[in-house]
Amino acid sequence: MSIDRYYDVLISPVVSEKSTLVGEQSNQYVFKVSRRATKDDVKKAIELFFNVTVTAVQILNRKGKEKRFGRTLGRRAHEKKAYVSLKDGETIKFGGEA
Repeated sequence: MSIDRYYDVLISPVVSEKSTLVGEQSNQYVFKVSRRATKDDVKKAIELFFNVTVTAVQILNRKGKEKRFGRTLGRRAHEKKAYVSLKDGETIKFGGEA
C-alpha cells in the first residue's frame, strides 16, 4: 500500500475541552479522520507521521445536525473521529515544536 494514501486519512486534530481532558486522563488524542478510514489506516498514519507507538484506536461516527436556513432544511456534514491511545510515556506535540 502506498504512503500517499495515509496523507488523506488524518484531517485535523480535535482541540476542545473534552479532548484535552481525555488526553490528560488516559493519554489519548482525538483526530478528525476521513469517513473512509479504518482503525488500521488511522493507526498506521499516526505511527508514520508522529513516530509514536499506538496501542489502540477507537472510532466514532457522528451524524451531522439538521439545521434550518430560512424556510429550507439543511444538514451539516457527517464526520468521523478517532480516539488514539499511545504507549505509556509517549506524547504527540502539536504546533511549532512538532
